[in-house]
Amino acid sequence: MKIVGISGSPNREGSNNHMIERSLDIAKQRGFDREKITLANANISPCTDCHVCRTQNSCPIDDDMAGINSSLESADGIIVSSPVYFGSPPGQLKMLFDRTLPLRRNGFLLKDKVGGALAVGASRNGGQEYTLLAIHAWMHIHGMIVVGDNSHFGGITQKAADTDEEGMKTVEDTVNKLCDTLDRLAAR
Repeated sequence: MKIVGISGSPNREGSNNHMIERSLDIAKQRGFDREKITLANANISPCTDCHVCRTQNSCPIDDDMAGINSSLESADGIIVSSPVYFGSPPGQLKMLFDRTLPLRRNGFLLKDKVGGALAVGASRNGGQEYTLLAIHAWMHIHGMIVVGDNSHFGGITQKAADTDEEGMKTVEDTVNKLCDTLDRLAAR
């Protein structure tokens, strides 16, 4: 089984990268294949509402989204990490969410995949829960199975995540819950 981790930050080496790296390390220790998508390295254009994906199984925009959508379709679990920008995810991550519409319109291709969300803010209560809810909304719209950290909505850290022990525990709990859920589904 495969888990895809998305670092939804425009910062290549910041807290989101650290949280996704830690998540994928846990997934590896638990025996999962993993793949990392870093939006700081991705060329993603906004959706133009051209409606091509209503009639074709593709998007006419030539950028990195075809490969990203392929990676998401092949995943069993998806974990998304986001910084908080004015109480919500940054535009780069929203563009990715919008451009996954072909996966929904062409057979709900993310349905029943397990999803978890992580967020980092400037302070302990810096808008992380609203950001997690935005990620959860995207997952629910795709029909995904959404998990949290066993007590709240998911992994919540404050800057700098690598020194936030309390926050990193929620990240670890979230990815472990995602792995536990995939293991349970596979055992059926």
